[in-house]
Amino acid sequence: MTTLISTNALQLDANHGLLFQDLSFTLSQGDRIGLVGHNGCGKSTLLGLLAGTREASAGLIHMARTCRLQHVEQHLPPDMAELSLYQALQAALADAPEQQWRIDSLLEELGISGATAQLPVQSLSGGQHTRLLLARALLHEPNVLLLDEPSNHLDLPSLLWLEQFLARWRGAFILVSHDQRLLDNATRKTWVLRDRRLYSFDLACGQALAALAEQDAANAARRSAEQKEIDRIEASSHRLAIWGRTYDNEDLARKAKTMQRRAERLKEEQTFVSDGAPWTLSLRGKAMAADQLLALENMPVRPAPGAPVLYEVEHLVIRPGERVALLGANGSGKSSLLRQCWGALQTQNELAGMRCHPTANIGYYDQNLQQLAGNASLSDALYPFAAQAEEVAARSDAARRQSLIAAGFPYSRHGQKVDILSGGERARLLFLGLSLASYHLLLLDEPTNHLDMEGKQQLASALQGFAGGCLLVSHDRDLIEQACNCYWVVHEGRLEQWQDAESAYRRLGGESLHSPTTQAAAGMVQSKEPPATPTSEEQLLARFFELEELLAADLARKPRHQKPASQQQWRSELASLNRQLGLDA
Repeated sequence: MTTLISTNALQLDANHGLLFQDLSFTLSQGDRIGLVGHNGCGKSTLLGLLAGTREASAGLIHMARTCRLQHVEQHLPPDMAELSLYQALQAALADAPEQQWRIDSLLEELGISGATAQLPVQSLSGGQHTRLLLARALLHEPNVLLLDEPSNHLDLPSLLWLEQFLARWRGAFILVSHDQRLLDNATRKTWVLRDRRLYSFDLACGQALAALAEQDAANAARRSAEQKEIDRIEASSHRLAIWGRTYDNEDLARKAKTMQRRAERLKEEQTFVSDGAPWTLSLRGKAMAADQLLALENMPVRPAPGAPVLYEVEHLVIRPGERVALLGANGSGKSSLLRQCWGALQTQNELAGMRCHPTANIGYYDQNLQQLAGNASLSDALYPFAAQAEEVAARSDAARRQSLIAAGFPYSRHGQKVDILSGGERARLLFLGLSLASYHLLLLDEPTNHLDMEGKQQLASALQGFAGGCLLVSHDRDLIEQACNCYWVVHEGRLEQWQDAESAYRRLGGESLHSPTTQAAAGMVQSKEPPATPTSEEQLLARFFELEELLAADLARKPRHQKPASQQQWRSELASLNRQLGLDA
């Protein structure tokens, strides 16, 4: 297979120290690679080196003559803000005006309407920004794409579109993302950037991370055995040295030095063990003996006071133990619902259509991270959260400082102001605050925007074990399916409740489905029948095999990651197909 890019012993020194060293790898024609790692480990920097926008401190990068590389960065260039989408694409072909005809064809391929193409770039959604950046790259007919977190801030329909686009793309690409589902569906190889080195696997992301975990466990066991041998040799060396001095025996003293040198060599050759994640996310919740934590009835949802109504919640309830995923396209009003509820709770003003249990302790994660006072020190910013903790000890200044150190903020930084923190550090600080208190209900607005993959998995595990209730706005499918047991969908000006995540996704995709889940309180009629099935025998068989694969794949997961509601639905539909195909005779 043709090699397009190769590197040898790449090294980069950043302001805060060595970012990575001795990175050697090749990218071949047709490679579909996912690049993952902790926030700040150097993923975007590595793409910048390959694209030529950064320079390595040491090492070589070789590009084949046949390599036509395009870098799709996270953010739009600032000089595009005043242009329309169409003008931004024309600017990308300024050096080849004879190719302008290709723009209209590409807009159709990417699903961008003529009306959208005339909109100012600054008014576009995150999904439209991603399509614009991709379009600018594709106009140059690349055979290698470097994609730097294209899924950031995308709503679920845009994520599904991006996944389909990558599945159709015939060139090679390196995709940086924290969305494991996207990586599993779009890539065939995984590079993990960690510990200033690169781990390569010919596996999709989920399998690669599992293989790396096994490798870590084996390395830890090997290092433990090696350490025991080192300790044994050092103890023997120490004992011989004492005897040599006591009995003035040069031979024993010489043997002691030989054994000490052997121990030093073994230390140098010891198996490397990763330092692991710099911080572990946790949440503490409290169960409440109540029928309802939050009830919404005939409540209009607006993006701002006095603004037009986006939709009206007819009747939906969050009960203790319910973890609700609130799904919908960007701009549909998901975050508006959370902000509206939280604003009423903060000001203690009655909000028409909202009832909250009077003794419920409610926490909120703001996706814009504005809950933390910008002019407060890190320790002082945690005070409002610590004040709600049940344990007296947890409210002390010492407890806050200890928590900061455990979260990767050394003592020397505790006096820093929140304003100077990066987005990822502010998110870590806000989660740390939420972990100090104990809540009956959490309102979480896009909590994964600044989390890396390990942080997302920790959040999913934390929510699985959360004793209270939760209303979660997110587009991360793994988090939604692992953490939530109830699904609300904002679609076409209505808020509906659905029985499982799969149905909710399909509803957002615009497919025709069976009726949404009907709880008497929601005023909708629950459908007990399986979805409508195709009529031709060939279609019936195709659907039968598809369902069997879905069921087998879900049963192969760990029990806590399985979807019982979906399994029941698939089995019901399989039974119906069995009867139609005469397979149960």
